[in-house]
This record gives sequence, structure tokens and C-alpha cells, in this order.
Amino acid sequence: MFRILLRLAPPVMLAQLIQALYHIVDSYFVGRYSDTGLTALSIIYPLQLLMIALAVGTGVGINTLMAHFMGVGEPEKSRETAGTGALLAFVMWVLFAGVCWCIMPGYARMSTDSPAVAQDVVTYGRIVCVCSFGLFFESIWTKVLQAGGAMKLPMAAQIVGALVNIVLDPILIFGIGPVPELGIAGAAIATVLGQCAAACIVMPRGFRKSPPLSAYRRYVPRIYQVGFPNILMQTAYTFYILGLNLIPKGFSDQAVTALGLYYKWQTFFFIPLGAMQTCIVPVLSYNFGAGLYARCRRTLRDAVLMGLALMALGTISFALFPEQLLAVFTQDLQVIRIGSYGFRVIGVSFLPMVLSLIFPVFFQAIGAPVRSSLLTVLRTVVLFVPLGWLLSRFGPHAFWFTFPLTELVTPDVGMLFYRQWRRKLPACLFCLQIGSKRCIISRCVSVWYT
Repeated sequence: MFRILLRLAPPVMLAQLIQALYHIVDSYFVGRYSDTGLTALSIIYPLQLLMIALAVGTGVGINTLMAHFMGVGEPEKSRETAGTGALLAFVMWVLFAGVCWCIMPGYARMSTDSPAVAQDVVTYGRIVCVCSFGLFFESIWTKVLQAGGAMKLPMAAQIVGALVNIVLDPILIFGIGPVPELGIAGAAIATVLGQCAAACIVMPRGFRKSPPLSAYRRYVPRIYQVGFPNILMQTAYTFYILGLNLIPKGFSDQAVTALGLYYKWQTFFFIPLGAMQTCIVPVLSYNFGAGLYARCRRTLRDAVLMGLALMALGTISFALFPEQLLAVFTQDLQVIRIGSYGFRVIGVSFLPMVLSLIFPVFFQAIGAPVRSSLLTVLRTVVLFVPLGWLLSRFGPHAFWFTFPLTELVTPDVGMLFYRQWRRKLPACLFCLQIGSKRCIISRCVSVWYT
């Protein structure tokens, strides 16, 4: 299983590395253009995450269901599941674009008291949300390809999309040659053009013929039953970011900016963990559907070990170089002072966060959506925002301890759920062959599943 993950993970890591780089480059150029624009990007970030939650969560549902059907030997159902993707992507885009166009001014006023920042929020937010069709289609078609083990083409699509965005950012923001200066609107246009470029690359091989409309009634509920934990996890993550953004707003706009810059660097350092989450879902779903439970356990173990080893880099960077990380985007000494303290505190939480984020994906892939959802709700709804509000009563420095405290509680609950799952595993193959529903040999379960 370790070799399988090593083969699947690097292309996904590279693609996500490029994605993180273009988010960072986006913030870099906007920060050089105006401080209000950088704050606006921090405010609009939760809505972008919500958009990604819907797109990727639906894609994960399709991906997991396809892998399940392949694992149980029903390739035709797997193909029909993939065929539902394009229509689902179109419907999600229309709904999301319409809602965001209407709520954007009110959302901006709720998030900031600065008219200049609010205007930038409306400008950037309406462009990236209304023109988000490229993101929805690319996310669905990428997951269709990954269900069959095709990782290189999605990686290439992500790289091309990121390069388009990186090249166009300075041209459209500052105006170069015949191109007029568009400011923050230019950053938004570069982002959506990069998403469209990525979608065009995965479309030829990711697009599948739609099944009859009657088939949607069979597959769509199952897609969202499987994908709902991922959507919930990402959506809850969105709302906890929104909630946390409102807490430092009570201190200063610089505190909001510092928190937003943490999210930018968090995306970069979470690449290994994001890759593990992407790779283990089809692997776990396939092996669980085939009854190979020992492989499910080894997949979880290997993913956690790889995640811990790689996330240690983030902990070291946040502990030793917070000023340098912040200075990439801003020269505001107040932002750097606030963020440096916060980065050092948050860095402590990176290692336990591996388990916090891997366990929900594990339970989602093996068909235990309730446990997956409970872990997500516990982390983002029950702990993060209420704990952040409570600690903020003791001052801005105490607020940052929300992150390590949350990541200490969530893995403990996840481990409890995991032990319960192991105790309920069916008997081993030998005992099943002799007609026993439980293992009758001493240490039988231990030997087989280890």
C-alpha cells in the first residue's frame, strides 16, 4: 500500500503545489497593488472555499462511487456514474453564481467597515464566483480521471491553469503594454481564465456521455451520500474561517489580514495532506468494496505516517521563519508583528492536524458518513469558532491558541471511532469459509487484519 501511495501521491502533490503557488502569487501581486485588495482577498477566501467544497465534494462522491463499482465488478455502473458529472457541474455553477451575485454587497458590508475594502470584495468576489464554471467542470472531470488511476493529466491541467493565472496576474493587475490597468479585477479575471484552461485540458478524457435522465435518480443520491461528508467538511471549514475572520475584526483590520495570510501559507504547507486525502479515497473505497479490510488499515497507517513526515516541514517553517513568510505579501509592520506570534502558535497544531483531517476522509471512503460528518462538525463548528470567541475574551494573543487546542481534541475522538470500526469488522476469510460469523481462532482477527 505504501508503494501505491508513493505512485499516486506525487502527481497530486505537484498539482496542488502549483495550485498553492498561484494562490500565493495572486496575493503577492494584489498585496503589491494595494493593502485594501489584500484584505479583500482574505475576506472573499471563505466563499472561494465554499465553491471548491461543492465542486470537489461532488467530484469525490463520483470518484468514490466509481471506485466502489469497479471494486465489486460492475464497470457499466461506474461509467454511468461518471456520466452524471457534467450536468451536476452545470447545475452547481448556475446556482452558486446566482446566489453569490445577489449576496456579495451584503457579505462585504458584514465583513468590513472600510468602504474601499468592501468595494474590492464586491469586484473580486462577483467575478470569481459568477465566472466559476471552469472550476466546477474541471473538478468533476479531474475526479473522474483519478477514479481510474489517471493522475498525470489532472496534474498537467492544474499546472497549465496555474501558469496561466501566474502569467496574467501582473499583466492584468498593473497593466502592461496595450492591456489597461485593472487592479483587483485583473486578479479575478486571471483566476477564472486559469480555471477555464485547466477544464479544457481534462475535458477530452474526463467527459463521459450522460446516462438516461432516469438513471440520475439512482446515482445522484448515492453520489451525494458518499460525497456529503467531504462537502460538509469543506463547507464547515468555510464557515469556521468566516467565523474566525469576524473575531479578529474586533481587534483590527491588520489582525484579519494576518489570519488571511495564514490561510494562504496553510494551503501551501498542507499539500502533502491534501494529496493523501485525494489518493486514499479511491484506494480505500475499492479495497473496502472488495472486502480487503487489511489493506484499508494499512492505507490509513501509511497515509498518516507520510503526512506526519511532510507536515513537520510546516511546523519548522512557522516556528523559525514567520516574519519572512509574512514579508512575502506585506510590509505592514503591524501585520508582521501580529502574524509572527500567531504563526508560531499555530505551527504547533500541524502534526496532530494530520489525524484530524485524515480520519474524516477514511470514514467517508469506507461508507461511514455519519462518523465522518461528526468529526468535521466537532472540529469546525463545536470547537473552532466557539473556542476562538472564548479565548478572544482574554485578548488577541490568546485567540491564536484556538488552533492547537482544537487539534488536540479532534484526533482523540477520531481514534475512538476507528477502534469501534475495527471491533465491528466481519470475520476473517478462514472463519467465513467454515460458516462462522465471528472469528473462532485465537488472535484470528489480529493476525488477518494486521
